[in-house]
Amino acid sequence: MSIAAKSTALVLIEYQNDFTTEGGVFHPAVAPVMKENGMLANTVKLVADARKKGVAILHTPIMFASGYGEITPHPYGILKGVVDNKAFIKGSWGAAIVGDLAPQDGDIVIEGKRGLDAFASTNLDFVLRSKGIKTVVIGGFLTNCCVESTMRTAYEHGFEVITLTDCCAATSGEAHANALQHDFGMFSKPMTSTDVLAALG
Repeated sequence: MSIAAKSTALVLIEYQNDFTTEGGVFHPAVAPVMKENGMLANTVKLVADARKKGVAILHTPIMFASGYGEITPHPYGILKGVVDNKAFIKGSWGAAIVGDLAPQDGDIVIEGKRGLDAFASTNLDFVLRSKGIKTVVIGGFLTNCCVESTMRTAYEHGFEVITLTDCCAATSGEAHANALQHDFGMFSKPMTSTDVLAALG
């Protein structure tokens, strides 16, 4: 398989301290899977090498104003967990993109993500099409939540979708494995970061 770097975007979902870093609100929940598959180190290497090859690097953090006025006053599911734990508040350390993946010149930070799907409340689709992107490579948090939601929409929008099996993490090994085994192959081409780099030309 060959991947054309100039028409490829690497979409990095929520590589923020609240997930990635000790002291982050949700880090204890995702740390075991992160450690098991080395997802952060794998992503750092992939981003550095892909950037050199001309791949577009897009960061899609989730952020809320203090008080979470952007969402329903009665959240449920995953967003209730965000509110209850006061996570991803704009301007906070927890909401900041982890230092190892801090955006560099030429990277694009997609603003406005308030839910699970990185397309839903942002201009992600517009940016991808404006840049002539054909292939979307996705990694981040959570494997079975925001990564999966974004993967499904990218597939529906007609992009070639690649999911990074070694650059995702969930709150349990079971949830992570289930997404990889049963869902990723339906809506994407699951690949390791090493295989993606080898295919980029």
